[in-house]
Amino acid sequence: MNSKVSIIRCKNYDSPLVLEAVKKAIDLVGGITNFIRPGSKVLLKPNLLMSKGPESGIDTHPEVVRAAVKILKEINCRIYLGDGPSVWGSCAENVDEVYEKSGMRKIADEEGIELVKFDKKGWRGKFPLTSWLDNCDYLVSLPKFKTHDFMTMTGAIKNLFGLIPGTYKTELHKRHFEPEDFSGILVDIYEKARPCLTIIDAIVAMEGDGPGSSGELRNTGLVLAGADCTALDSILALIMGLQPRDILTTKEAAKRGLGVADIDNILIVGEKLENVIEKPFKLPATSLPGRIPRPVIELVKKFIYFRPRVEHGNCILCGACIQACPNKIISIKNKRIVFDYAKCISCFCCQEACPNSAIKVKKSIVAKMINRIIDFKQGL
Repeated sequence: MNSKVSIIRCKNYDSPLVLEAVKKAIDLVGGITNFIRPGSKVLLKPNLLMSKGPESGIDTHPEVVRAAVKILKEINCRIYLGDGPSVWGSCAENVDEVYEKSGMRKIADEEGIELVKFDKKGWRGKFPLTSWLDNCDYLVSLPKFKTHDFMTMTGAIKNLFGLIPGTYKTELHKRHFEPEDFSGILVDIYEKARPCLTIIDAIVAMEGDGPGSSGELRNTGLVLAGADCTALDSILALIMGLQPRDILTTKEAAKRGLGVADIDNILIVGEKLENVIEKPFKLPATSLPGRIPRPVIELVKKFIYFRPRVEHGNCILCGACIQACPNKIISIKNKRIVFDYAKCISCFCCQEACPNSAIKVKKSIVAKMINRIIDFKQGL
């Protein structure tokens, strides 16, 4: 059975344009009542990484959220808006700051919906998820299309990591620090949460060393929608210039039968896929192992490594990286950020949390050489 994904053009975040694009995207995959019963309780879950303004391109844009709210209000839903931002330390005032700066509080106030915090949890097997999943009838996910320094891409499946409340996100990073292992946890979350509908903000995407302040914005001018997160992420991978199974979460979800990764079994409506694929995305520096065959990796893996490094000119000594580090191997000495590389697991949570693009990627010589060869072959 085919999964259906809609792709709609939207050139900017002008409110009427976004509403029109989101409504069309939903209508083309069946219409809102195909996914949500009128009068029900709905949790909207955007991607809110940190307290940055909409112009940063880091968080789901508030106008995409507003469009979803307006469409749900048309069928008399009671709407709750919330996320578990990556504010390590789980301080309530930090979550409030994220809601304020990202524009979520403004949307909630103007549209008369309830802004909620993921401060209560319910255990779903080996991890907790926000209790708002139990309090609501439906989950609608609103991801931001970005590259990701650890998972290569963040989209439909990765967005659900924010359903983990508080500091338990850090605990999962610490326990599952290999990309293959961590991707399994993300798919576990997807299997438990299963949003009824996903609407992707790909109007302004991010390439390079995303998903935070080190990434580079890219105007893609698209909105995508569908119920199958695996299929949606497969389309995003193709737009990036990758194959669907290059993304570990997509590969794992398809293996478990949690969606479709085969492009021949995905029905695309709206824009044709070939018309929205342009120059390949610039990938994170850490994505190298996923771009070369596994046998080659096994031969040279001890010579390939990636480590975080600090551009001290950009560093404001805010301590976000220290809070974010699962293994607590970052400290400040002589007014400089210092890493204990012997204990570093290269999860790059520090780079993700940095608000000032101060943490970059240090590559081994072999990694640099292989990267140059791949880029040359791809014409980058």
